[in-house]
Amino acid sequence: MSAFSRKLNLPPLYSILDPDQTRGRSSPEVLHQLLDGGVRLLQLRAKSLTSREFLRLAVEARELTRLANCRLVINDRLDVALACGADGVHLGQEDLPLQGARKLVREKIIGISTHDVAQARQAERDGADYIGFGPMFGTQTKDTGYAARGVTMLAEIRQAVKLPIVAIGGITEANAREVWQAGADSVAIISDILSASEIAIKVERILSLYPAS
Repeated sequence: MSAFSRKLNLPPLYSILDPDQTRGRSSPEVLHQLLDGGVRLLQLRAKSLTSREFLRLAVEARELTRLANCRLVINDRLDVALACGADGVHLGQEDLPLQGARKLVREKIIGISTHDVAQARQAERDGADYIGFGPMFGTQTKDTGYAARGVTMLAEIRQAVKLPIVAIGGITEANAREVWQAGADSVAIISDILSASEIAIKVERILSLYPAS
């Protein structure tokens, strides 16, 4: 188990900024709105950008998130995470193995995408700091190759591991509360937020739905 996994506290919203989903708005503009709305953990995903473009955006995102006291996680690209000084990296099942990544980033957060109990338990054994779990519902944002998991399987994952869980896939303002109540520590929402005309207000509304402890 990693040094982070016992103490990593995730905010209720795990925001993902993907330049392909911003509806023509610039990534810095959208990022400002996300932070203004109260986002305190942001993943930067940029699969269509060149490495140079991704790094440039990551460096800018690092500067803005640091000012807002928001943690920054880079999707897939460990090299970009290291180069921009991000707080961590999120890896999929087909990316660099977690144990190899940990040798390179001992003091950074590492999250792992999982889709079933076996993968979740393996991520915990290997020392992940948190797991992503999904797709929760049908989603057009990313083709994971997996059918929708639903809240019943999320509850099973919650019982199987002690790691913080970020639920992802088809989550919206309308169903976020249901996902939190099923055991997610945080919900990752992409299209429902990035398609909003007033992103900051959308973020504020979603955060206001989080059940009081």
